This record gives sequence, C-alpha cells and structure tokens, in this order.
Amino acid sequence: MKLIYSGTSPFVRKVSVLLLETGLEGRVEKETVAITPMNPGDVVPAANPLGKVPCLIKDDGTSIFDSRVITRYLDTLHNGTNLYPEDDSLWQILTLEAVADGMVDAAILMVYERLLRTDEQKSPEWVEAQWLKISRALAHLDEQVSTLEPLSMASIAVGAALGYIDFRHEDRNWRGIAPKLAIWEAEFSKRASMLVTMPS
Repeated sequence: MKLIYSGTSPFVRKVSVLLLETGLEGRVEKETVAITPMNPGDVVPAANPLGKVPCLIKDDGTSIFDSRVITRYLDTLHNGTNLYPEDDSLWQILTLEAVADGMVDAAILMVYERLLRTDEQKSPEWVEAQWLKISRALAHLDEQVSTLEPLSMASIAVGAALGYIDFRHEDRNWRGIAPKLAIWEAEFSKRASMLVTMPS
C-alpha cells in the first residue's frame, strides 16, 4: 500500500498515528507531496479527485480517501484492539472523531484566510466565526474527556486536532477553554506515536 501525504496535515497525522499504534507502519510506503488548494499538483488529484490528502493506494491500485475512511479500512487489517469498537460505543467514537475533524476543518480555514488571501480579501469576522466553532467543540470535548480513554480513533483524532491548533494557532490558548481536556492532552501527547508524528 502507498500513503500519499503532507507532513503537516493533521488528517495525515491521524493515519500515521494509527499505523504506529497498530504495527502497520511497515506495510505502507509513503509518498510526500507539497500542495495547496490553489495548486494541488498532479499526484494527489490522480488518486483523489478532490485534490486532498491523505490518499491511500491499496495493493490492487484502487484509492481510498478521506482520513476517516482510510482509518476505518486500516483498522480492519491488524490483530490488535479495534480502534473502532464493535459495540454500541462505536457511534460515540465516530461522533467524537467527527467533532475533532470539524475542529481541524475550521482551523485550516483560518490558516488559509491568513496565508492564501490578500489583505483586501481577508475577513476577521470569518476567522472569528471559525474560532467560535472550535471553541464550542473544545467545551464539548472538555465535558466528554472521560470517553477519550481507552485509546480509540476518537482519542487519536482529538490528539491530532489539538496538536494542529498548537502548531498553527498557539496564540489562541485553547487550554483556557478546556482545562480538563488540557490535562488529558498533556499525557496523550507523550505517546511515542504522537511524538514521532509531531508537525514541524
């Protein structure tokens, strides 16, 4: 299998952490790309018509894309504890993963507003509307923090999302909004899989 990825993508980081936590790392070749929404290049659109990473090319040549689809697929390929449980808690795990991914979507839009738009095009109101989404999600996760244990795709997704906010929006002090979540993140970020995949 081949994973097409960008090293700073929090969606890629979710996949990378799963590979490390499940022992699948050695089964996946990695191809790094440098893309933007304005310039997706040729490699990524050939695998994913949406022009987004990560993309997983299976051994039969077919593509899987969207990080949640890739992680669900990879979770079927190992013999350890399922990161997507097979009982009713699955729906809670999927919902929390969606919350984390939504935070990342909003955080990325804030970055694009800052880096890809001219001063005349930039909208501070738009940026704050995205941060409001993240703030509400942080408060929600702060109340749900006990559900992030044991390790699941929800905890991996939340860890990757918080890492991305630290990476791109360190001035926002998300820990002041979600103190219980901050305590959880301080421990979760020490996992070997999180340290190895930290964006730089």
